[in-house]
Amino acid sequence: MTDFNYDVLIIGAGPTGEAAAMAAAKSELQVAVVDAGDLLGGNCTHRGTIPSKSLRQAVKNVIKFRSTPLFRRLTPRPSFTYPQLRDAAMQVIPKQVEMHSNYLNKNRITYYAGWAEFVSEHELRISLEGGVTETVRAKNIIISTGSRPYRPEAVDFSHARIYDSDSVLDMDHTPRTLIIYGAGVIGCEYASIFAGLGVKVDLINSRERLLSFLDDEISDALSYQLRDHGVMVRHNEEFAACKAYENGVELTLKSGKHIKADALLWCNGRSGNTASLKLDAIGLEADHRGQVSVNRSYQTQVSNVYAAGDVIGWPSLASASYDQGRAIIDVIVGRDARFIEDAPTGIYTLPEISSIGKTEAELTAAKIPYEVGRAFFKDTARGQISGEDEGMLKILFHSQSLEILGIHCFGAEASEIIHIGQAIMNQQGEANTVEYFVNTTFNYPTMAEAYRIAALNGLNRIYRNVD
Repeated sequence: MTDFNYDVLIIGAGPTGEAAAMAAAKSELQVAVVDAGDLLGGNCTHRGTIPSKSLRQAVKNVIKFRSTPLFRRLTPRPSFTYPQLRDAAMQVIPKQVEMHSNYLNKNRITYYAGWAEFVSEHELRISLEGGVTETVRAKNIIISTGSRPYRPEAVDFSHARIYDSDSVLDMDHTPRTLIIYGAGVIGCEYASIFAGLGVKVDLINSRERLLSFLDDEISDALSYQLRDHGVMVRHNEEFAACKAYENGVELTLKSGKHIKADALLWCNGRSGNTASLKLDAIGLEADHRGQVSVNRSYQTQVSNVYAAGDVIGWPSLASASYDQGRAIIDVIVGRDARFIEDAPTGIYTLPEISSIGKTEAELTAAKIPYEVGRAFFKDTARGQISGEDEGMLKILFHSQSLEILGIHCFGAEASEIIHIGQAIMNQQGEANTVEYFVNTTFNYPTMAEAYRIAALNGLNRIYRNVD
């Protein structure tokens, strides 16, 4: 390697960048990572997935504490503020940083703490501390710079009462009322978190229903749970204007509504972190949301420049990003590479949601004959014992071949439970049928037992109609 400093140079040390770096090192490639953050882990560790899910767990613990009969008799009942729970949740971040740092150190991966910009298709200029710059050359370059919350110019995010999904982690008070604009995954997650704290939430949704990509029954269950916990969900509403005052905000919607609250949390989309990369130097252009287009090998229009993770848009999941990073290295070294399009959905509301495969609406539109099997957590021994009795597991399967077509779960540990079904769906032939769950012995009592209950429920619908 006479003309290049590295075989692979990666911009961004989040899930995609770390996975690609590790895979490259294991493939005996010379690899380096550039990241603008002071500490490793990317936005996923410091502002996104890890802190928000840790905060959710802290709130879940409070809800569990308050609902346990043993502690209801405590006088006075302890109260918790948002800053207290936020600080408790943040304690996991140093552990994550240490873990990510160890990964790079043990694999002898070079790390540049600085900002990168393209000079040519093989060259990056890196701005380091103290005004020092360094130009490095690489055979292949991977853009894995992630994303940030979308901030429209009409909203003053410098005001102390207006937040986005990054800056809300710096909020130093507990609002009594909160407006969340944007009812996507992040908006719904934060709506359930703050509602769990007793905050009165207005959740503004620009569409007809919540998370319309979900199975209708799961979307309806989420709507019910949010409303049951005091969230006011407003559908088919669009932003018109926002005024911020010393002690609150007023949101004006195009429908003419004026909604007042102590604070506003803006959760309406994300933008790819590409503005500072100087993509025009290599003939690339990001779209209006800062995202880069790639083919099924994660190549951009410049063949040696790849991109993955949030910076390419869908599915924008940390789980998929890890796999995408590894897939790029497979492409580079000539191995068979998987284009990630079968990642399960994981939504960390209270309770959580996870799904994989087709929805009822999709199967109906495709005219595929299917049957439904359901298991309600309130009917499982483990759900009754743990008090996690809200929710259900739903299996969609072909009514003739019994092939599993989709699995949808709403309730405690849904993102864990889904992987049992995912594993069976990925089997070939007769191994992928709903009968597997009937012919397999599950531990008792467990939440996983819901698969057997749901399978029997669905098969009973078929066999009772057989002469």
